[in-house]
Amino acid sequence: MAEIDEYRKEIEIIDKEMAEMFERRMKCSYNIAAYKREHGLPILDAKREKSLIEKNSKYINDDEMRQYYQDYLVSVMQISKLYQRKQLEGIMVAYSGIEGSFASLAVSKIMPDANRIPYKNFADAYNAVVNGECEFAVLPIENSFAGEVGQVTDLMFNGELSVNGVYELKVSQCLLGVPGSRVDTIKTVISHPQALEQSNEYLTQHGITSIPFENTARAAKEVSEKNDITIGAVASRETAELYGLTILDHDINESSQNITRFAVFTRNREFIKNNNDYSNFILMFTVKNQAGTLAKAISVMGAYGYSMRVIRSRPMKNKNWQYYFYAEVEGNVQAAEQMINALENECELVKVVGTFKADVAI
Repeated sequence: MAEIDEYRKEIEIIDKEMAEMFERRMKCSYNIAAYKREHGLPILDAKREKSLIEKNSKYINDDEMRQYYQDYLVSVMQISKLYQRKQLEGIMVAYSGIEGSFASLAVSKIMPDANRIPYKNFADAYNAVVNGECEFAVLPIENSFAGEVGQVTDLMFNGELSVNGVYELKVSQCLLGVPGSRVDTIKTVISHPQALEQSNEYLTQHGITSIPFENTARAAKEVSEKNDITIGAVASRETAELYGLTILDHDINESSQNITRFAVFTRNREFIKNNNDYSNFILMFTVKNQAGTLAKAISVMGAYGYSMRVIRSRPMKNKNWQYYFYAEVEGNVQAAEQMINALENECELVKVVGTFKADVAI
């Protein structure tokens, strides 16, 4: 046996022992969470964490390794806190917007028992998972009328999270106003730009001026607070109930098949299989600046039996006039590794963002 194989075998033995010890440690964390729940104690105990790091670091004799061990302890404690939080508070799911927004509604349908945690924008919600504040983030990736959500696509390309599910939410835009208002009293509406775009024909027909707002639910809240019969919002039926507004008209979006696709982002990266071992993959890649390279990349996917559902390009923010490609392909999970290896030979960069079962309507 080669010397390197001996080292690898020893690491496998150590990893098995560490896995057993990790499980023991997490069971203790579970019991601590139960104690904290009973006694109303917070999850974070910064003073004890600092004390443990200082104490346990003394067990390491190698000065160079000590800093690495401290980083390891910080990571283990972070995982332990996430596990305790789950026991105390349930699953934490980040979304962009406020209660009553379509994103909030999507979370309530995808994970009805989860705690919905609102964030100001897509990046903050995404980073909440990266930083361990939440277990999942639910973000829109595409609307059947307005197209892709470019900011989220860029987060996929530049970030480290994986997608483990994609869900379709049928969106019905309503014209909302304060009690006492009517369609003919509304002169101005505020809403998210996509909601305004989806409802543009209706608003134009009624001579209503539209003003972009950061979020549909925040727009509804703003209208409620202004209490002006000339100002309305384009938002969901649920938002009207939440902020005490009147539904002046419903289904004002141009397309009756107005659907938004929401992706579930997580730190966990794994292949998700259907019963027939077929899954949908989100791939992102860049190609060499040579003639025919994109065609070659696409042909690789076809050669391994993958059908392409979506492909589109996005500009790279740090390189002028250079683009990356977003693709959704469907095929057999068993052939994925071979396909990706072959794709890497034709591309400068290949990134598997995640796998998911066929879109689920919610």
